[in-house]
Amino acid sequence: MKSNAARDAHKTDWSDPGVCLTIAVLGCTGDLAKKKTYPALFALFLHDHLPQSTLVVGYARSDLNDVSLRETLRDRLKGPGDKVQEFLQRCFYERGAYEDETRVDVFGGLGTRMAGFETARNATEAHRIFYLALPPSVYPPVCRNIHEACMATTGWTRVIVEKPFGRDLESSERLSGGIARLFTEKQLYRIDHYLGKELTQNLVVMRFANRFLAPLWNRDNISNVQIIFREPFGTQGRGGYFDQYGIIRDIIQNHLLQLLCLVAMEKPCSLSPDDIRDEKLKVLRCISPVSTENVALGQYTNSAEGVAYLDDPTVPAGSRAPTFALTVLEIQNERWEGVPFIVEVRAFPKHHVPPP
Repeated sequence: MKSNAARDAHKTDWSDPGVCLTIAVLGCTGDLAKKKTYPALFALFLHDHLPQSTLVVGYARSDLNDVSLRETLRDRLKGPGDKVQEFLQRCFYERGAYEDETRVDVFGGLGTRMAGFETARNATEAHRIFYLALPPSVYPPVCRNIHEACMATTGWTRVIVEKPFGRDLESSERLSGGIARLFTEKQLYRIDHYLGKELTQNLVVMRFANRFLAPLWNRDNISNVQIIFREPFGTQGRGGYFDQYGIIRDIIQNHLLQLLCLVAMEKPCSLSPDDIRDEKLKVLRCISPVSTENVALGQYTNSAEGVAYLDDPTVPAGSRAPTFALTVLEIQNERWEGVPFIVEVRAFPKHHVPPP
């Protein structure tokens, strides 16, 4: 799926020395930024898909500077040493808060830093992308601060938000409404990074480009479909994520349902994002409501593979958040009726017991 930012980038003459692109990674010291965002940006740089004018500014509350951020990122970037060093020289750090009711210019320092880069490059066309590698709970104040202090004055501004977008329908609509009052749809891009995985992107091509699969991909030839997510390590400081969002609201509801839809959907009219989305929606509308009889939950205890979930210092005492979940979904349509879709998440080592 091509983003608004990507479409605008295609129209921009990046060979013009007066054009500058600054990418701000908000929450740059978090798990998502270190594991996904910066390595992805480096991969783009390594394959010459980033314009030469690109700079990356990390923003967080941690007591770091440009040098210490680069050292933190170095081991996460896989590639030739000279290329890693060249990319890191484009990475900078700005420390600050995400919200402060006593201040109006919370992002004033970030806005000033970005403007300084643009001025130093004599940019006549300066574009800015803000990637929010942050909990959804801080999206509204962060977006408000971007709008007040960091909007591009001579180019376009884009804001990229990650799922999960809220905890439920009510909070999702509240988040959407708050951000929509600050930015137009053209300025917003909502993403699920799982859709960027090579295997995920190849599913559609594999299914519909191989003609021999078409007569086999149905209830007459498939007894069940299993979609299994396994993460062989513990919380690693992500107790807040697991307790507030976790494997059901995030991994199952977002990542794995996307995979289920790609596996189960009918052939779209074209490979355009809108046509693929329409076929996914048809699958979701055919899924029967989930009952407790078709769900199993668990929470990991001490074992040879790792410490118990509740022993992690970032996990609230007495948390009942599951770290293992299994559910059986039924798609009531002609192709899949009677075929159970088994969705399973194992976010920790093997042993588990039901939550207390």
